[in-house]
Amino acid sequence: MILKIINSLLILTAVFMGIKQGTAMLMGKPEMTAMFGKWGFSKTGLMINGVVTMIAAILILFPKTFVWGNFLMAAGILLIICFQLQDRDFKGAMIEIPFFLLNLLIIYLQHPLKQ
Repeated sequence: MILKIINSLLILTAVFMGIKQGTAMLMGKPEMTAMFGKWGFSKTGLMINGVVTMIAAILILFPKTFVWGNFLMAAGILLIICFQLQDRDFKGAMIEIPFFLLNLLIIYLQHPLKQ
């Protein structure tokens, strides 16, 4: 029971972060535009990435789409980590690793409402 409560809180954290970051990308916040712009993302590409991030966050909430949502979210984070490593931005890559591991942990613990 306690594990399901902890996992629910982790899921809510991941969903909140996904919607927050997705909104920042969709709205073209300056820090997002600068970060993704150096990797060749256009404003449209950034907006699409933001929409995909928000969709992934919403998919996490439902047991039937839980794994797909986590997979999309983890893939997006892994993409950012790879770009940062390519730029030799090890600090930036290290900051993303806990969020990547959060999605993997949530998948391992499974959806709390799964039967």
